[in-house]
Amino acid sequence: MYKRILIFVLAIAVLFALTYNIHNYLNTSELSYSLLLVYSFHAIAAALVYFLVELLASILPNQAGYGYLMTMFFKIGFFVLLFQESVFSKETLTQPERIGLVIPLFIFLLAEAIVVGKLLNSK
Repeated sequence: MYKRILIFVLAIAVLFALTYNIHNYLNTSELSYSLLLVYSFHAIAAALVYFLVELLASILPNQAGYGYLMTMFFKIGFFVLLFQESVFSKETLTQPERIGLVIPLFIFLLAEAIVVGKLLNSK
């Protein structure tokens, strides 16, 4: 269990460093929010979600899928609460700002889903 968590956290750290630097390099416009904070939030949240699902799968393996869904809703809710002023206060976001919010979400969501799916299939 601890080995899988450590491997996932290291993979998320590598994914964070790689995707953030590529995205920051390719971004040519000024964003109304910090791209680093958005990527950091999703990386930390992905690691926390995996840790909680791993813990729940070791205690109640039949309920781990529901735990994953619950943590996904909490993750989205915390994102809205934390970035409410910088992201959601603007009336309209430019196209690069929209992309800057969606890309990290899908990158880390895909990484989470793959690893959690493997975990739940093995239990």
